[in-house]
Amino acid sequence: MKIISLNLNGIRSATNKGVQIWLQKQDADIVCMQEVKAQAADMTPEMLSPTGYYGNFHFAEKKGYSGVGIYSKIKPDVVIEGLGSANHNVADIDAEGRYLECQFGNLSVISLYLPSGSSGEERQAFKFSVMTRFMLHLQALIASGREVIICGDWNIAHKEVDLKNYKGNKKNSGFLPEERAWLTELFDQVGWVDVYRKLHPAATDECYTWWSNRGQAWAKNVGWRIDYQIATPATAAKAVSASIYKDERFSDHAPLIVEYVF
Repeated sequence: MKIISLNLNGIRSATNKGVQIWLQKQDADIVCMQEVKAQAADMTPEMLSPTGYYGNFHFAEKKGYSGVGIYSKIKPDVVIEGLGSANHNVADIDAEGRYLECQFGNLSVISLYLPSGSSGEERQAFKFSVMTRFMLHLQALIASGREVIICGDWNIAHKEVDLKNYKGNKKNSGFLPEERAWLTELFDQVGWVDVYRKLHPAATDECYTWWSNRGQAWAKNVGWRIDYQIATPATAAKAVSASIYKDERFSDHAPLIVEYVF
């Protein structure tokens, strides 16, 4: 099973850059998308459900903002838009279109877009609040006994090897000690597995998935690894390859591709 995760930074923009043509060539079983930045009415039939795929989305209430989606070759048995069906006090999270779960038998595939806190203290506070509440859901998911893969833009680089300029970013959103500790807890205590890092334990600069549009970050490969496929242990053990596609650019993020053998 081939699963792709990609922050589109706007599905209309990415489509203009050829992402739909590329996806057809990839022939993935499931594609998880973040930052759709559109409503259903803004999208073409190709964007809503490309040839050979069922499309499901959780749009943000605010136009041109956030939003997640999943393309799948197989029609999901269950589609869950937002966290509200399983949790209380998450209306502010769900209003931003950040969580979509598709269930296929005992397998759940989730497209996730965690907030960025880089625009100021208010958004960083919201990010911490989302992390606290989402951790409860992550604990419940792993205890459910389901096989789960969470694909998305987590907006956190976990370790120093996960970004180029770690020394200069220790006080910046995305690499704050509290954010990194949250991921460590997720992996080391709750039991989730970082699939890419499981398959590529060695530290290299090939791991980056996002580059700032400022300066020459892309040209100089001054990147961050903030896009992950995180899975329950038994599911992570079925991953056989993980790669980041950089030959073409569809957004400021690169697609993360993982092959699983079920």
